[in-house]
Amino acid sequence: MKILRTPDDRFDNLPGYPFKPNYVNIPDGEGGTLRIHYVDEGPSKAEPILLMHGEPSWSYLYRKMIPIIVNAGFRAVAPDLVGFGRSDKPADRKDYTYQRHVDWMQGLLDKIDLQRITLVCQDWGGLIGLRLVAQNPAQFSRVVVANTGLPTGDNPISDAFLNWRKFSQETPEFGVGAIIAMSNPNEPLAKEVIAAYDAPFPDDTYKEGARIFPSLVPISPDDPASKANREAWKVLSQFEKPFVTMFSDGDPITRGGERIFQKLIPGAKGQPHTIIKGGGHFLQENRGEEFAKAIVDFISRTPLMK
Repeated sequence: MKILRTPDDRFDNLPGYPFKPNYVNIPDGEGGTLRIHYVDEGPSKAEPILLMHGEPSWSYLYRKMIPIIVNAGFRAVAPDLVGFGRSDKPADRKDYTYQRHVDWMQGLLDKIDLQRITLVCQDWGGLIGLRLVAQNPAQFSRVVVANTGLPTGDNPISDAFLNWRKFSQETPEFGVGAIIAMSNPNEPLAKEVIAAYDAPFPDDTYKEGARIFPSLVPISPDDPASKANREAWKVLSQFEKPFVTMFSDGDPITRGGERIFQKLIPGAKGQPHTIIKGGGHFLQENRGEEFAKAIVDFISRTPLMK
């Protein structure tokens, strides 16, 4: 497996992102290793809040939320998925599969030995994170889902997603920062912030993981990942620990998806589900402070048993 690694100086002086890098090496699935980067802020013995980003962002997406979570007394852990941020980037698009992304993130959790986790996930952070919960439900204490899903290919996919999938494969210019900026045109991003989202990708050769992600979403019942996601739903349909939805009102791709979780997951009953007003697909970017405060409030309502 050919691996690309973004030069460190690409991450110098990014606005609002003062966090020191942390790394672990995990198996790549072919006998080699991959280096995964993660932010790790707050007391090491505090309850860990696992902040999982999606496509095509990276842990920079959580920069407004991490200080609020840490100031509330928790440990904020925000990994970069393989192919994103400061994590290694396989250079061949075929090296990326849904299952490998799950395995790679499980490798990270095993290495840093997180327990009693509160998962916060959005976009592909949910497609991967919810599989991790289903694999090891005892490792997780709570779940917060935002603008995400766990598709099996058994139900119709929105036109908005199919258009995004087509764009990701066909556009000659895959500008990561511009894509994130377009998700909420009513609140333009500063050029420095757009540049920060572009920082992990010096050129197009680094974007193979970002390019392929939309094509890995199961959209037919016989997709390679459909069976595993169905099995995950079987576990999640028995998950009785606190589970809350915090979707935004401005995401055409996932709008309404919160109802599936609220209906099917026992732990969602009676929780403070909310719709975050004015949030785009990347609600961490334009409603990050509100999102973080809602998470802290949810945790305070559901204290862990000693």
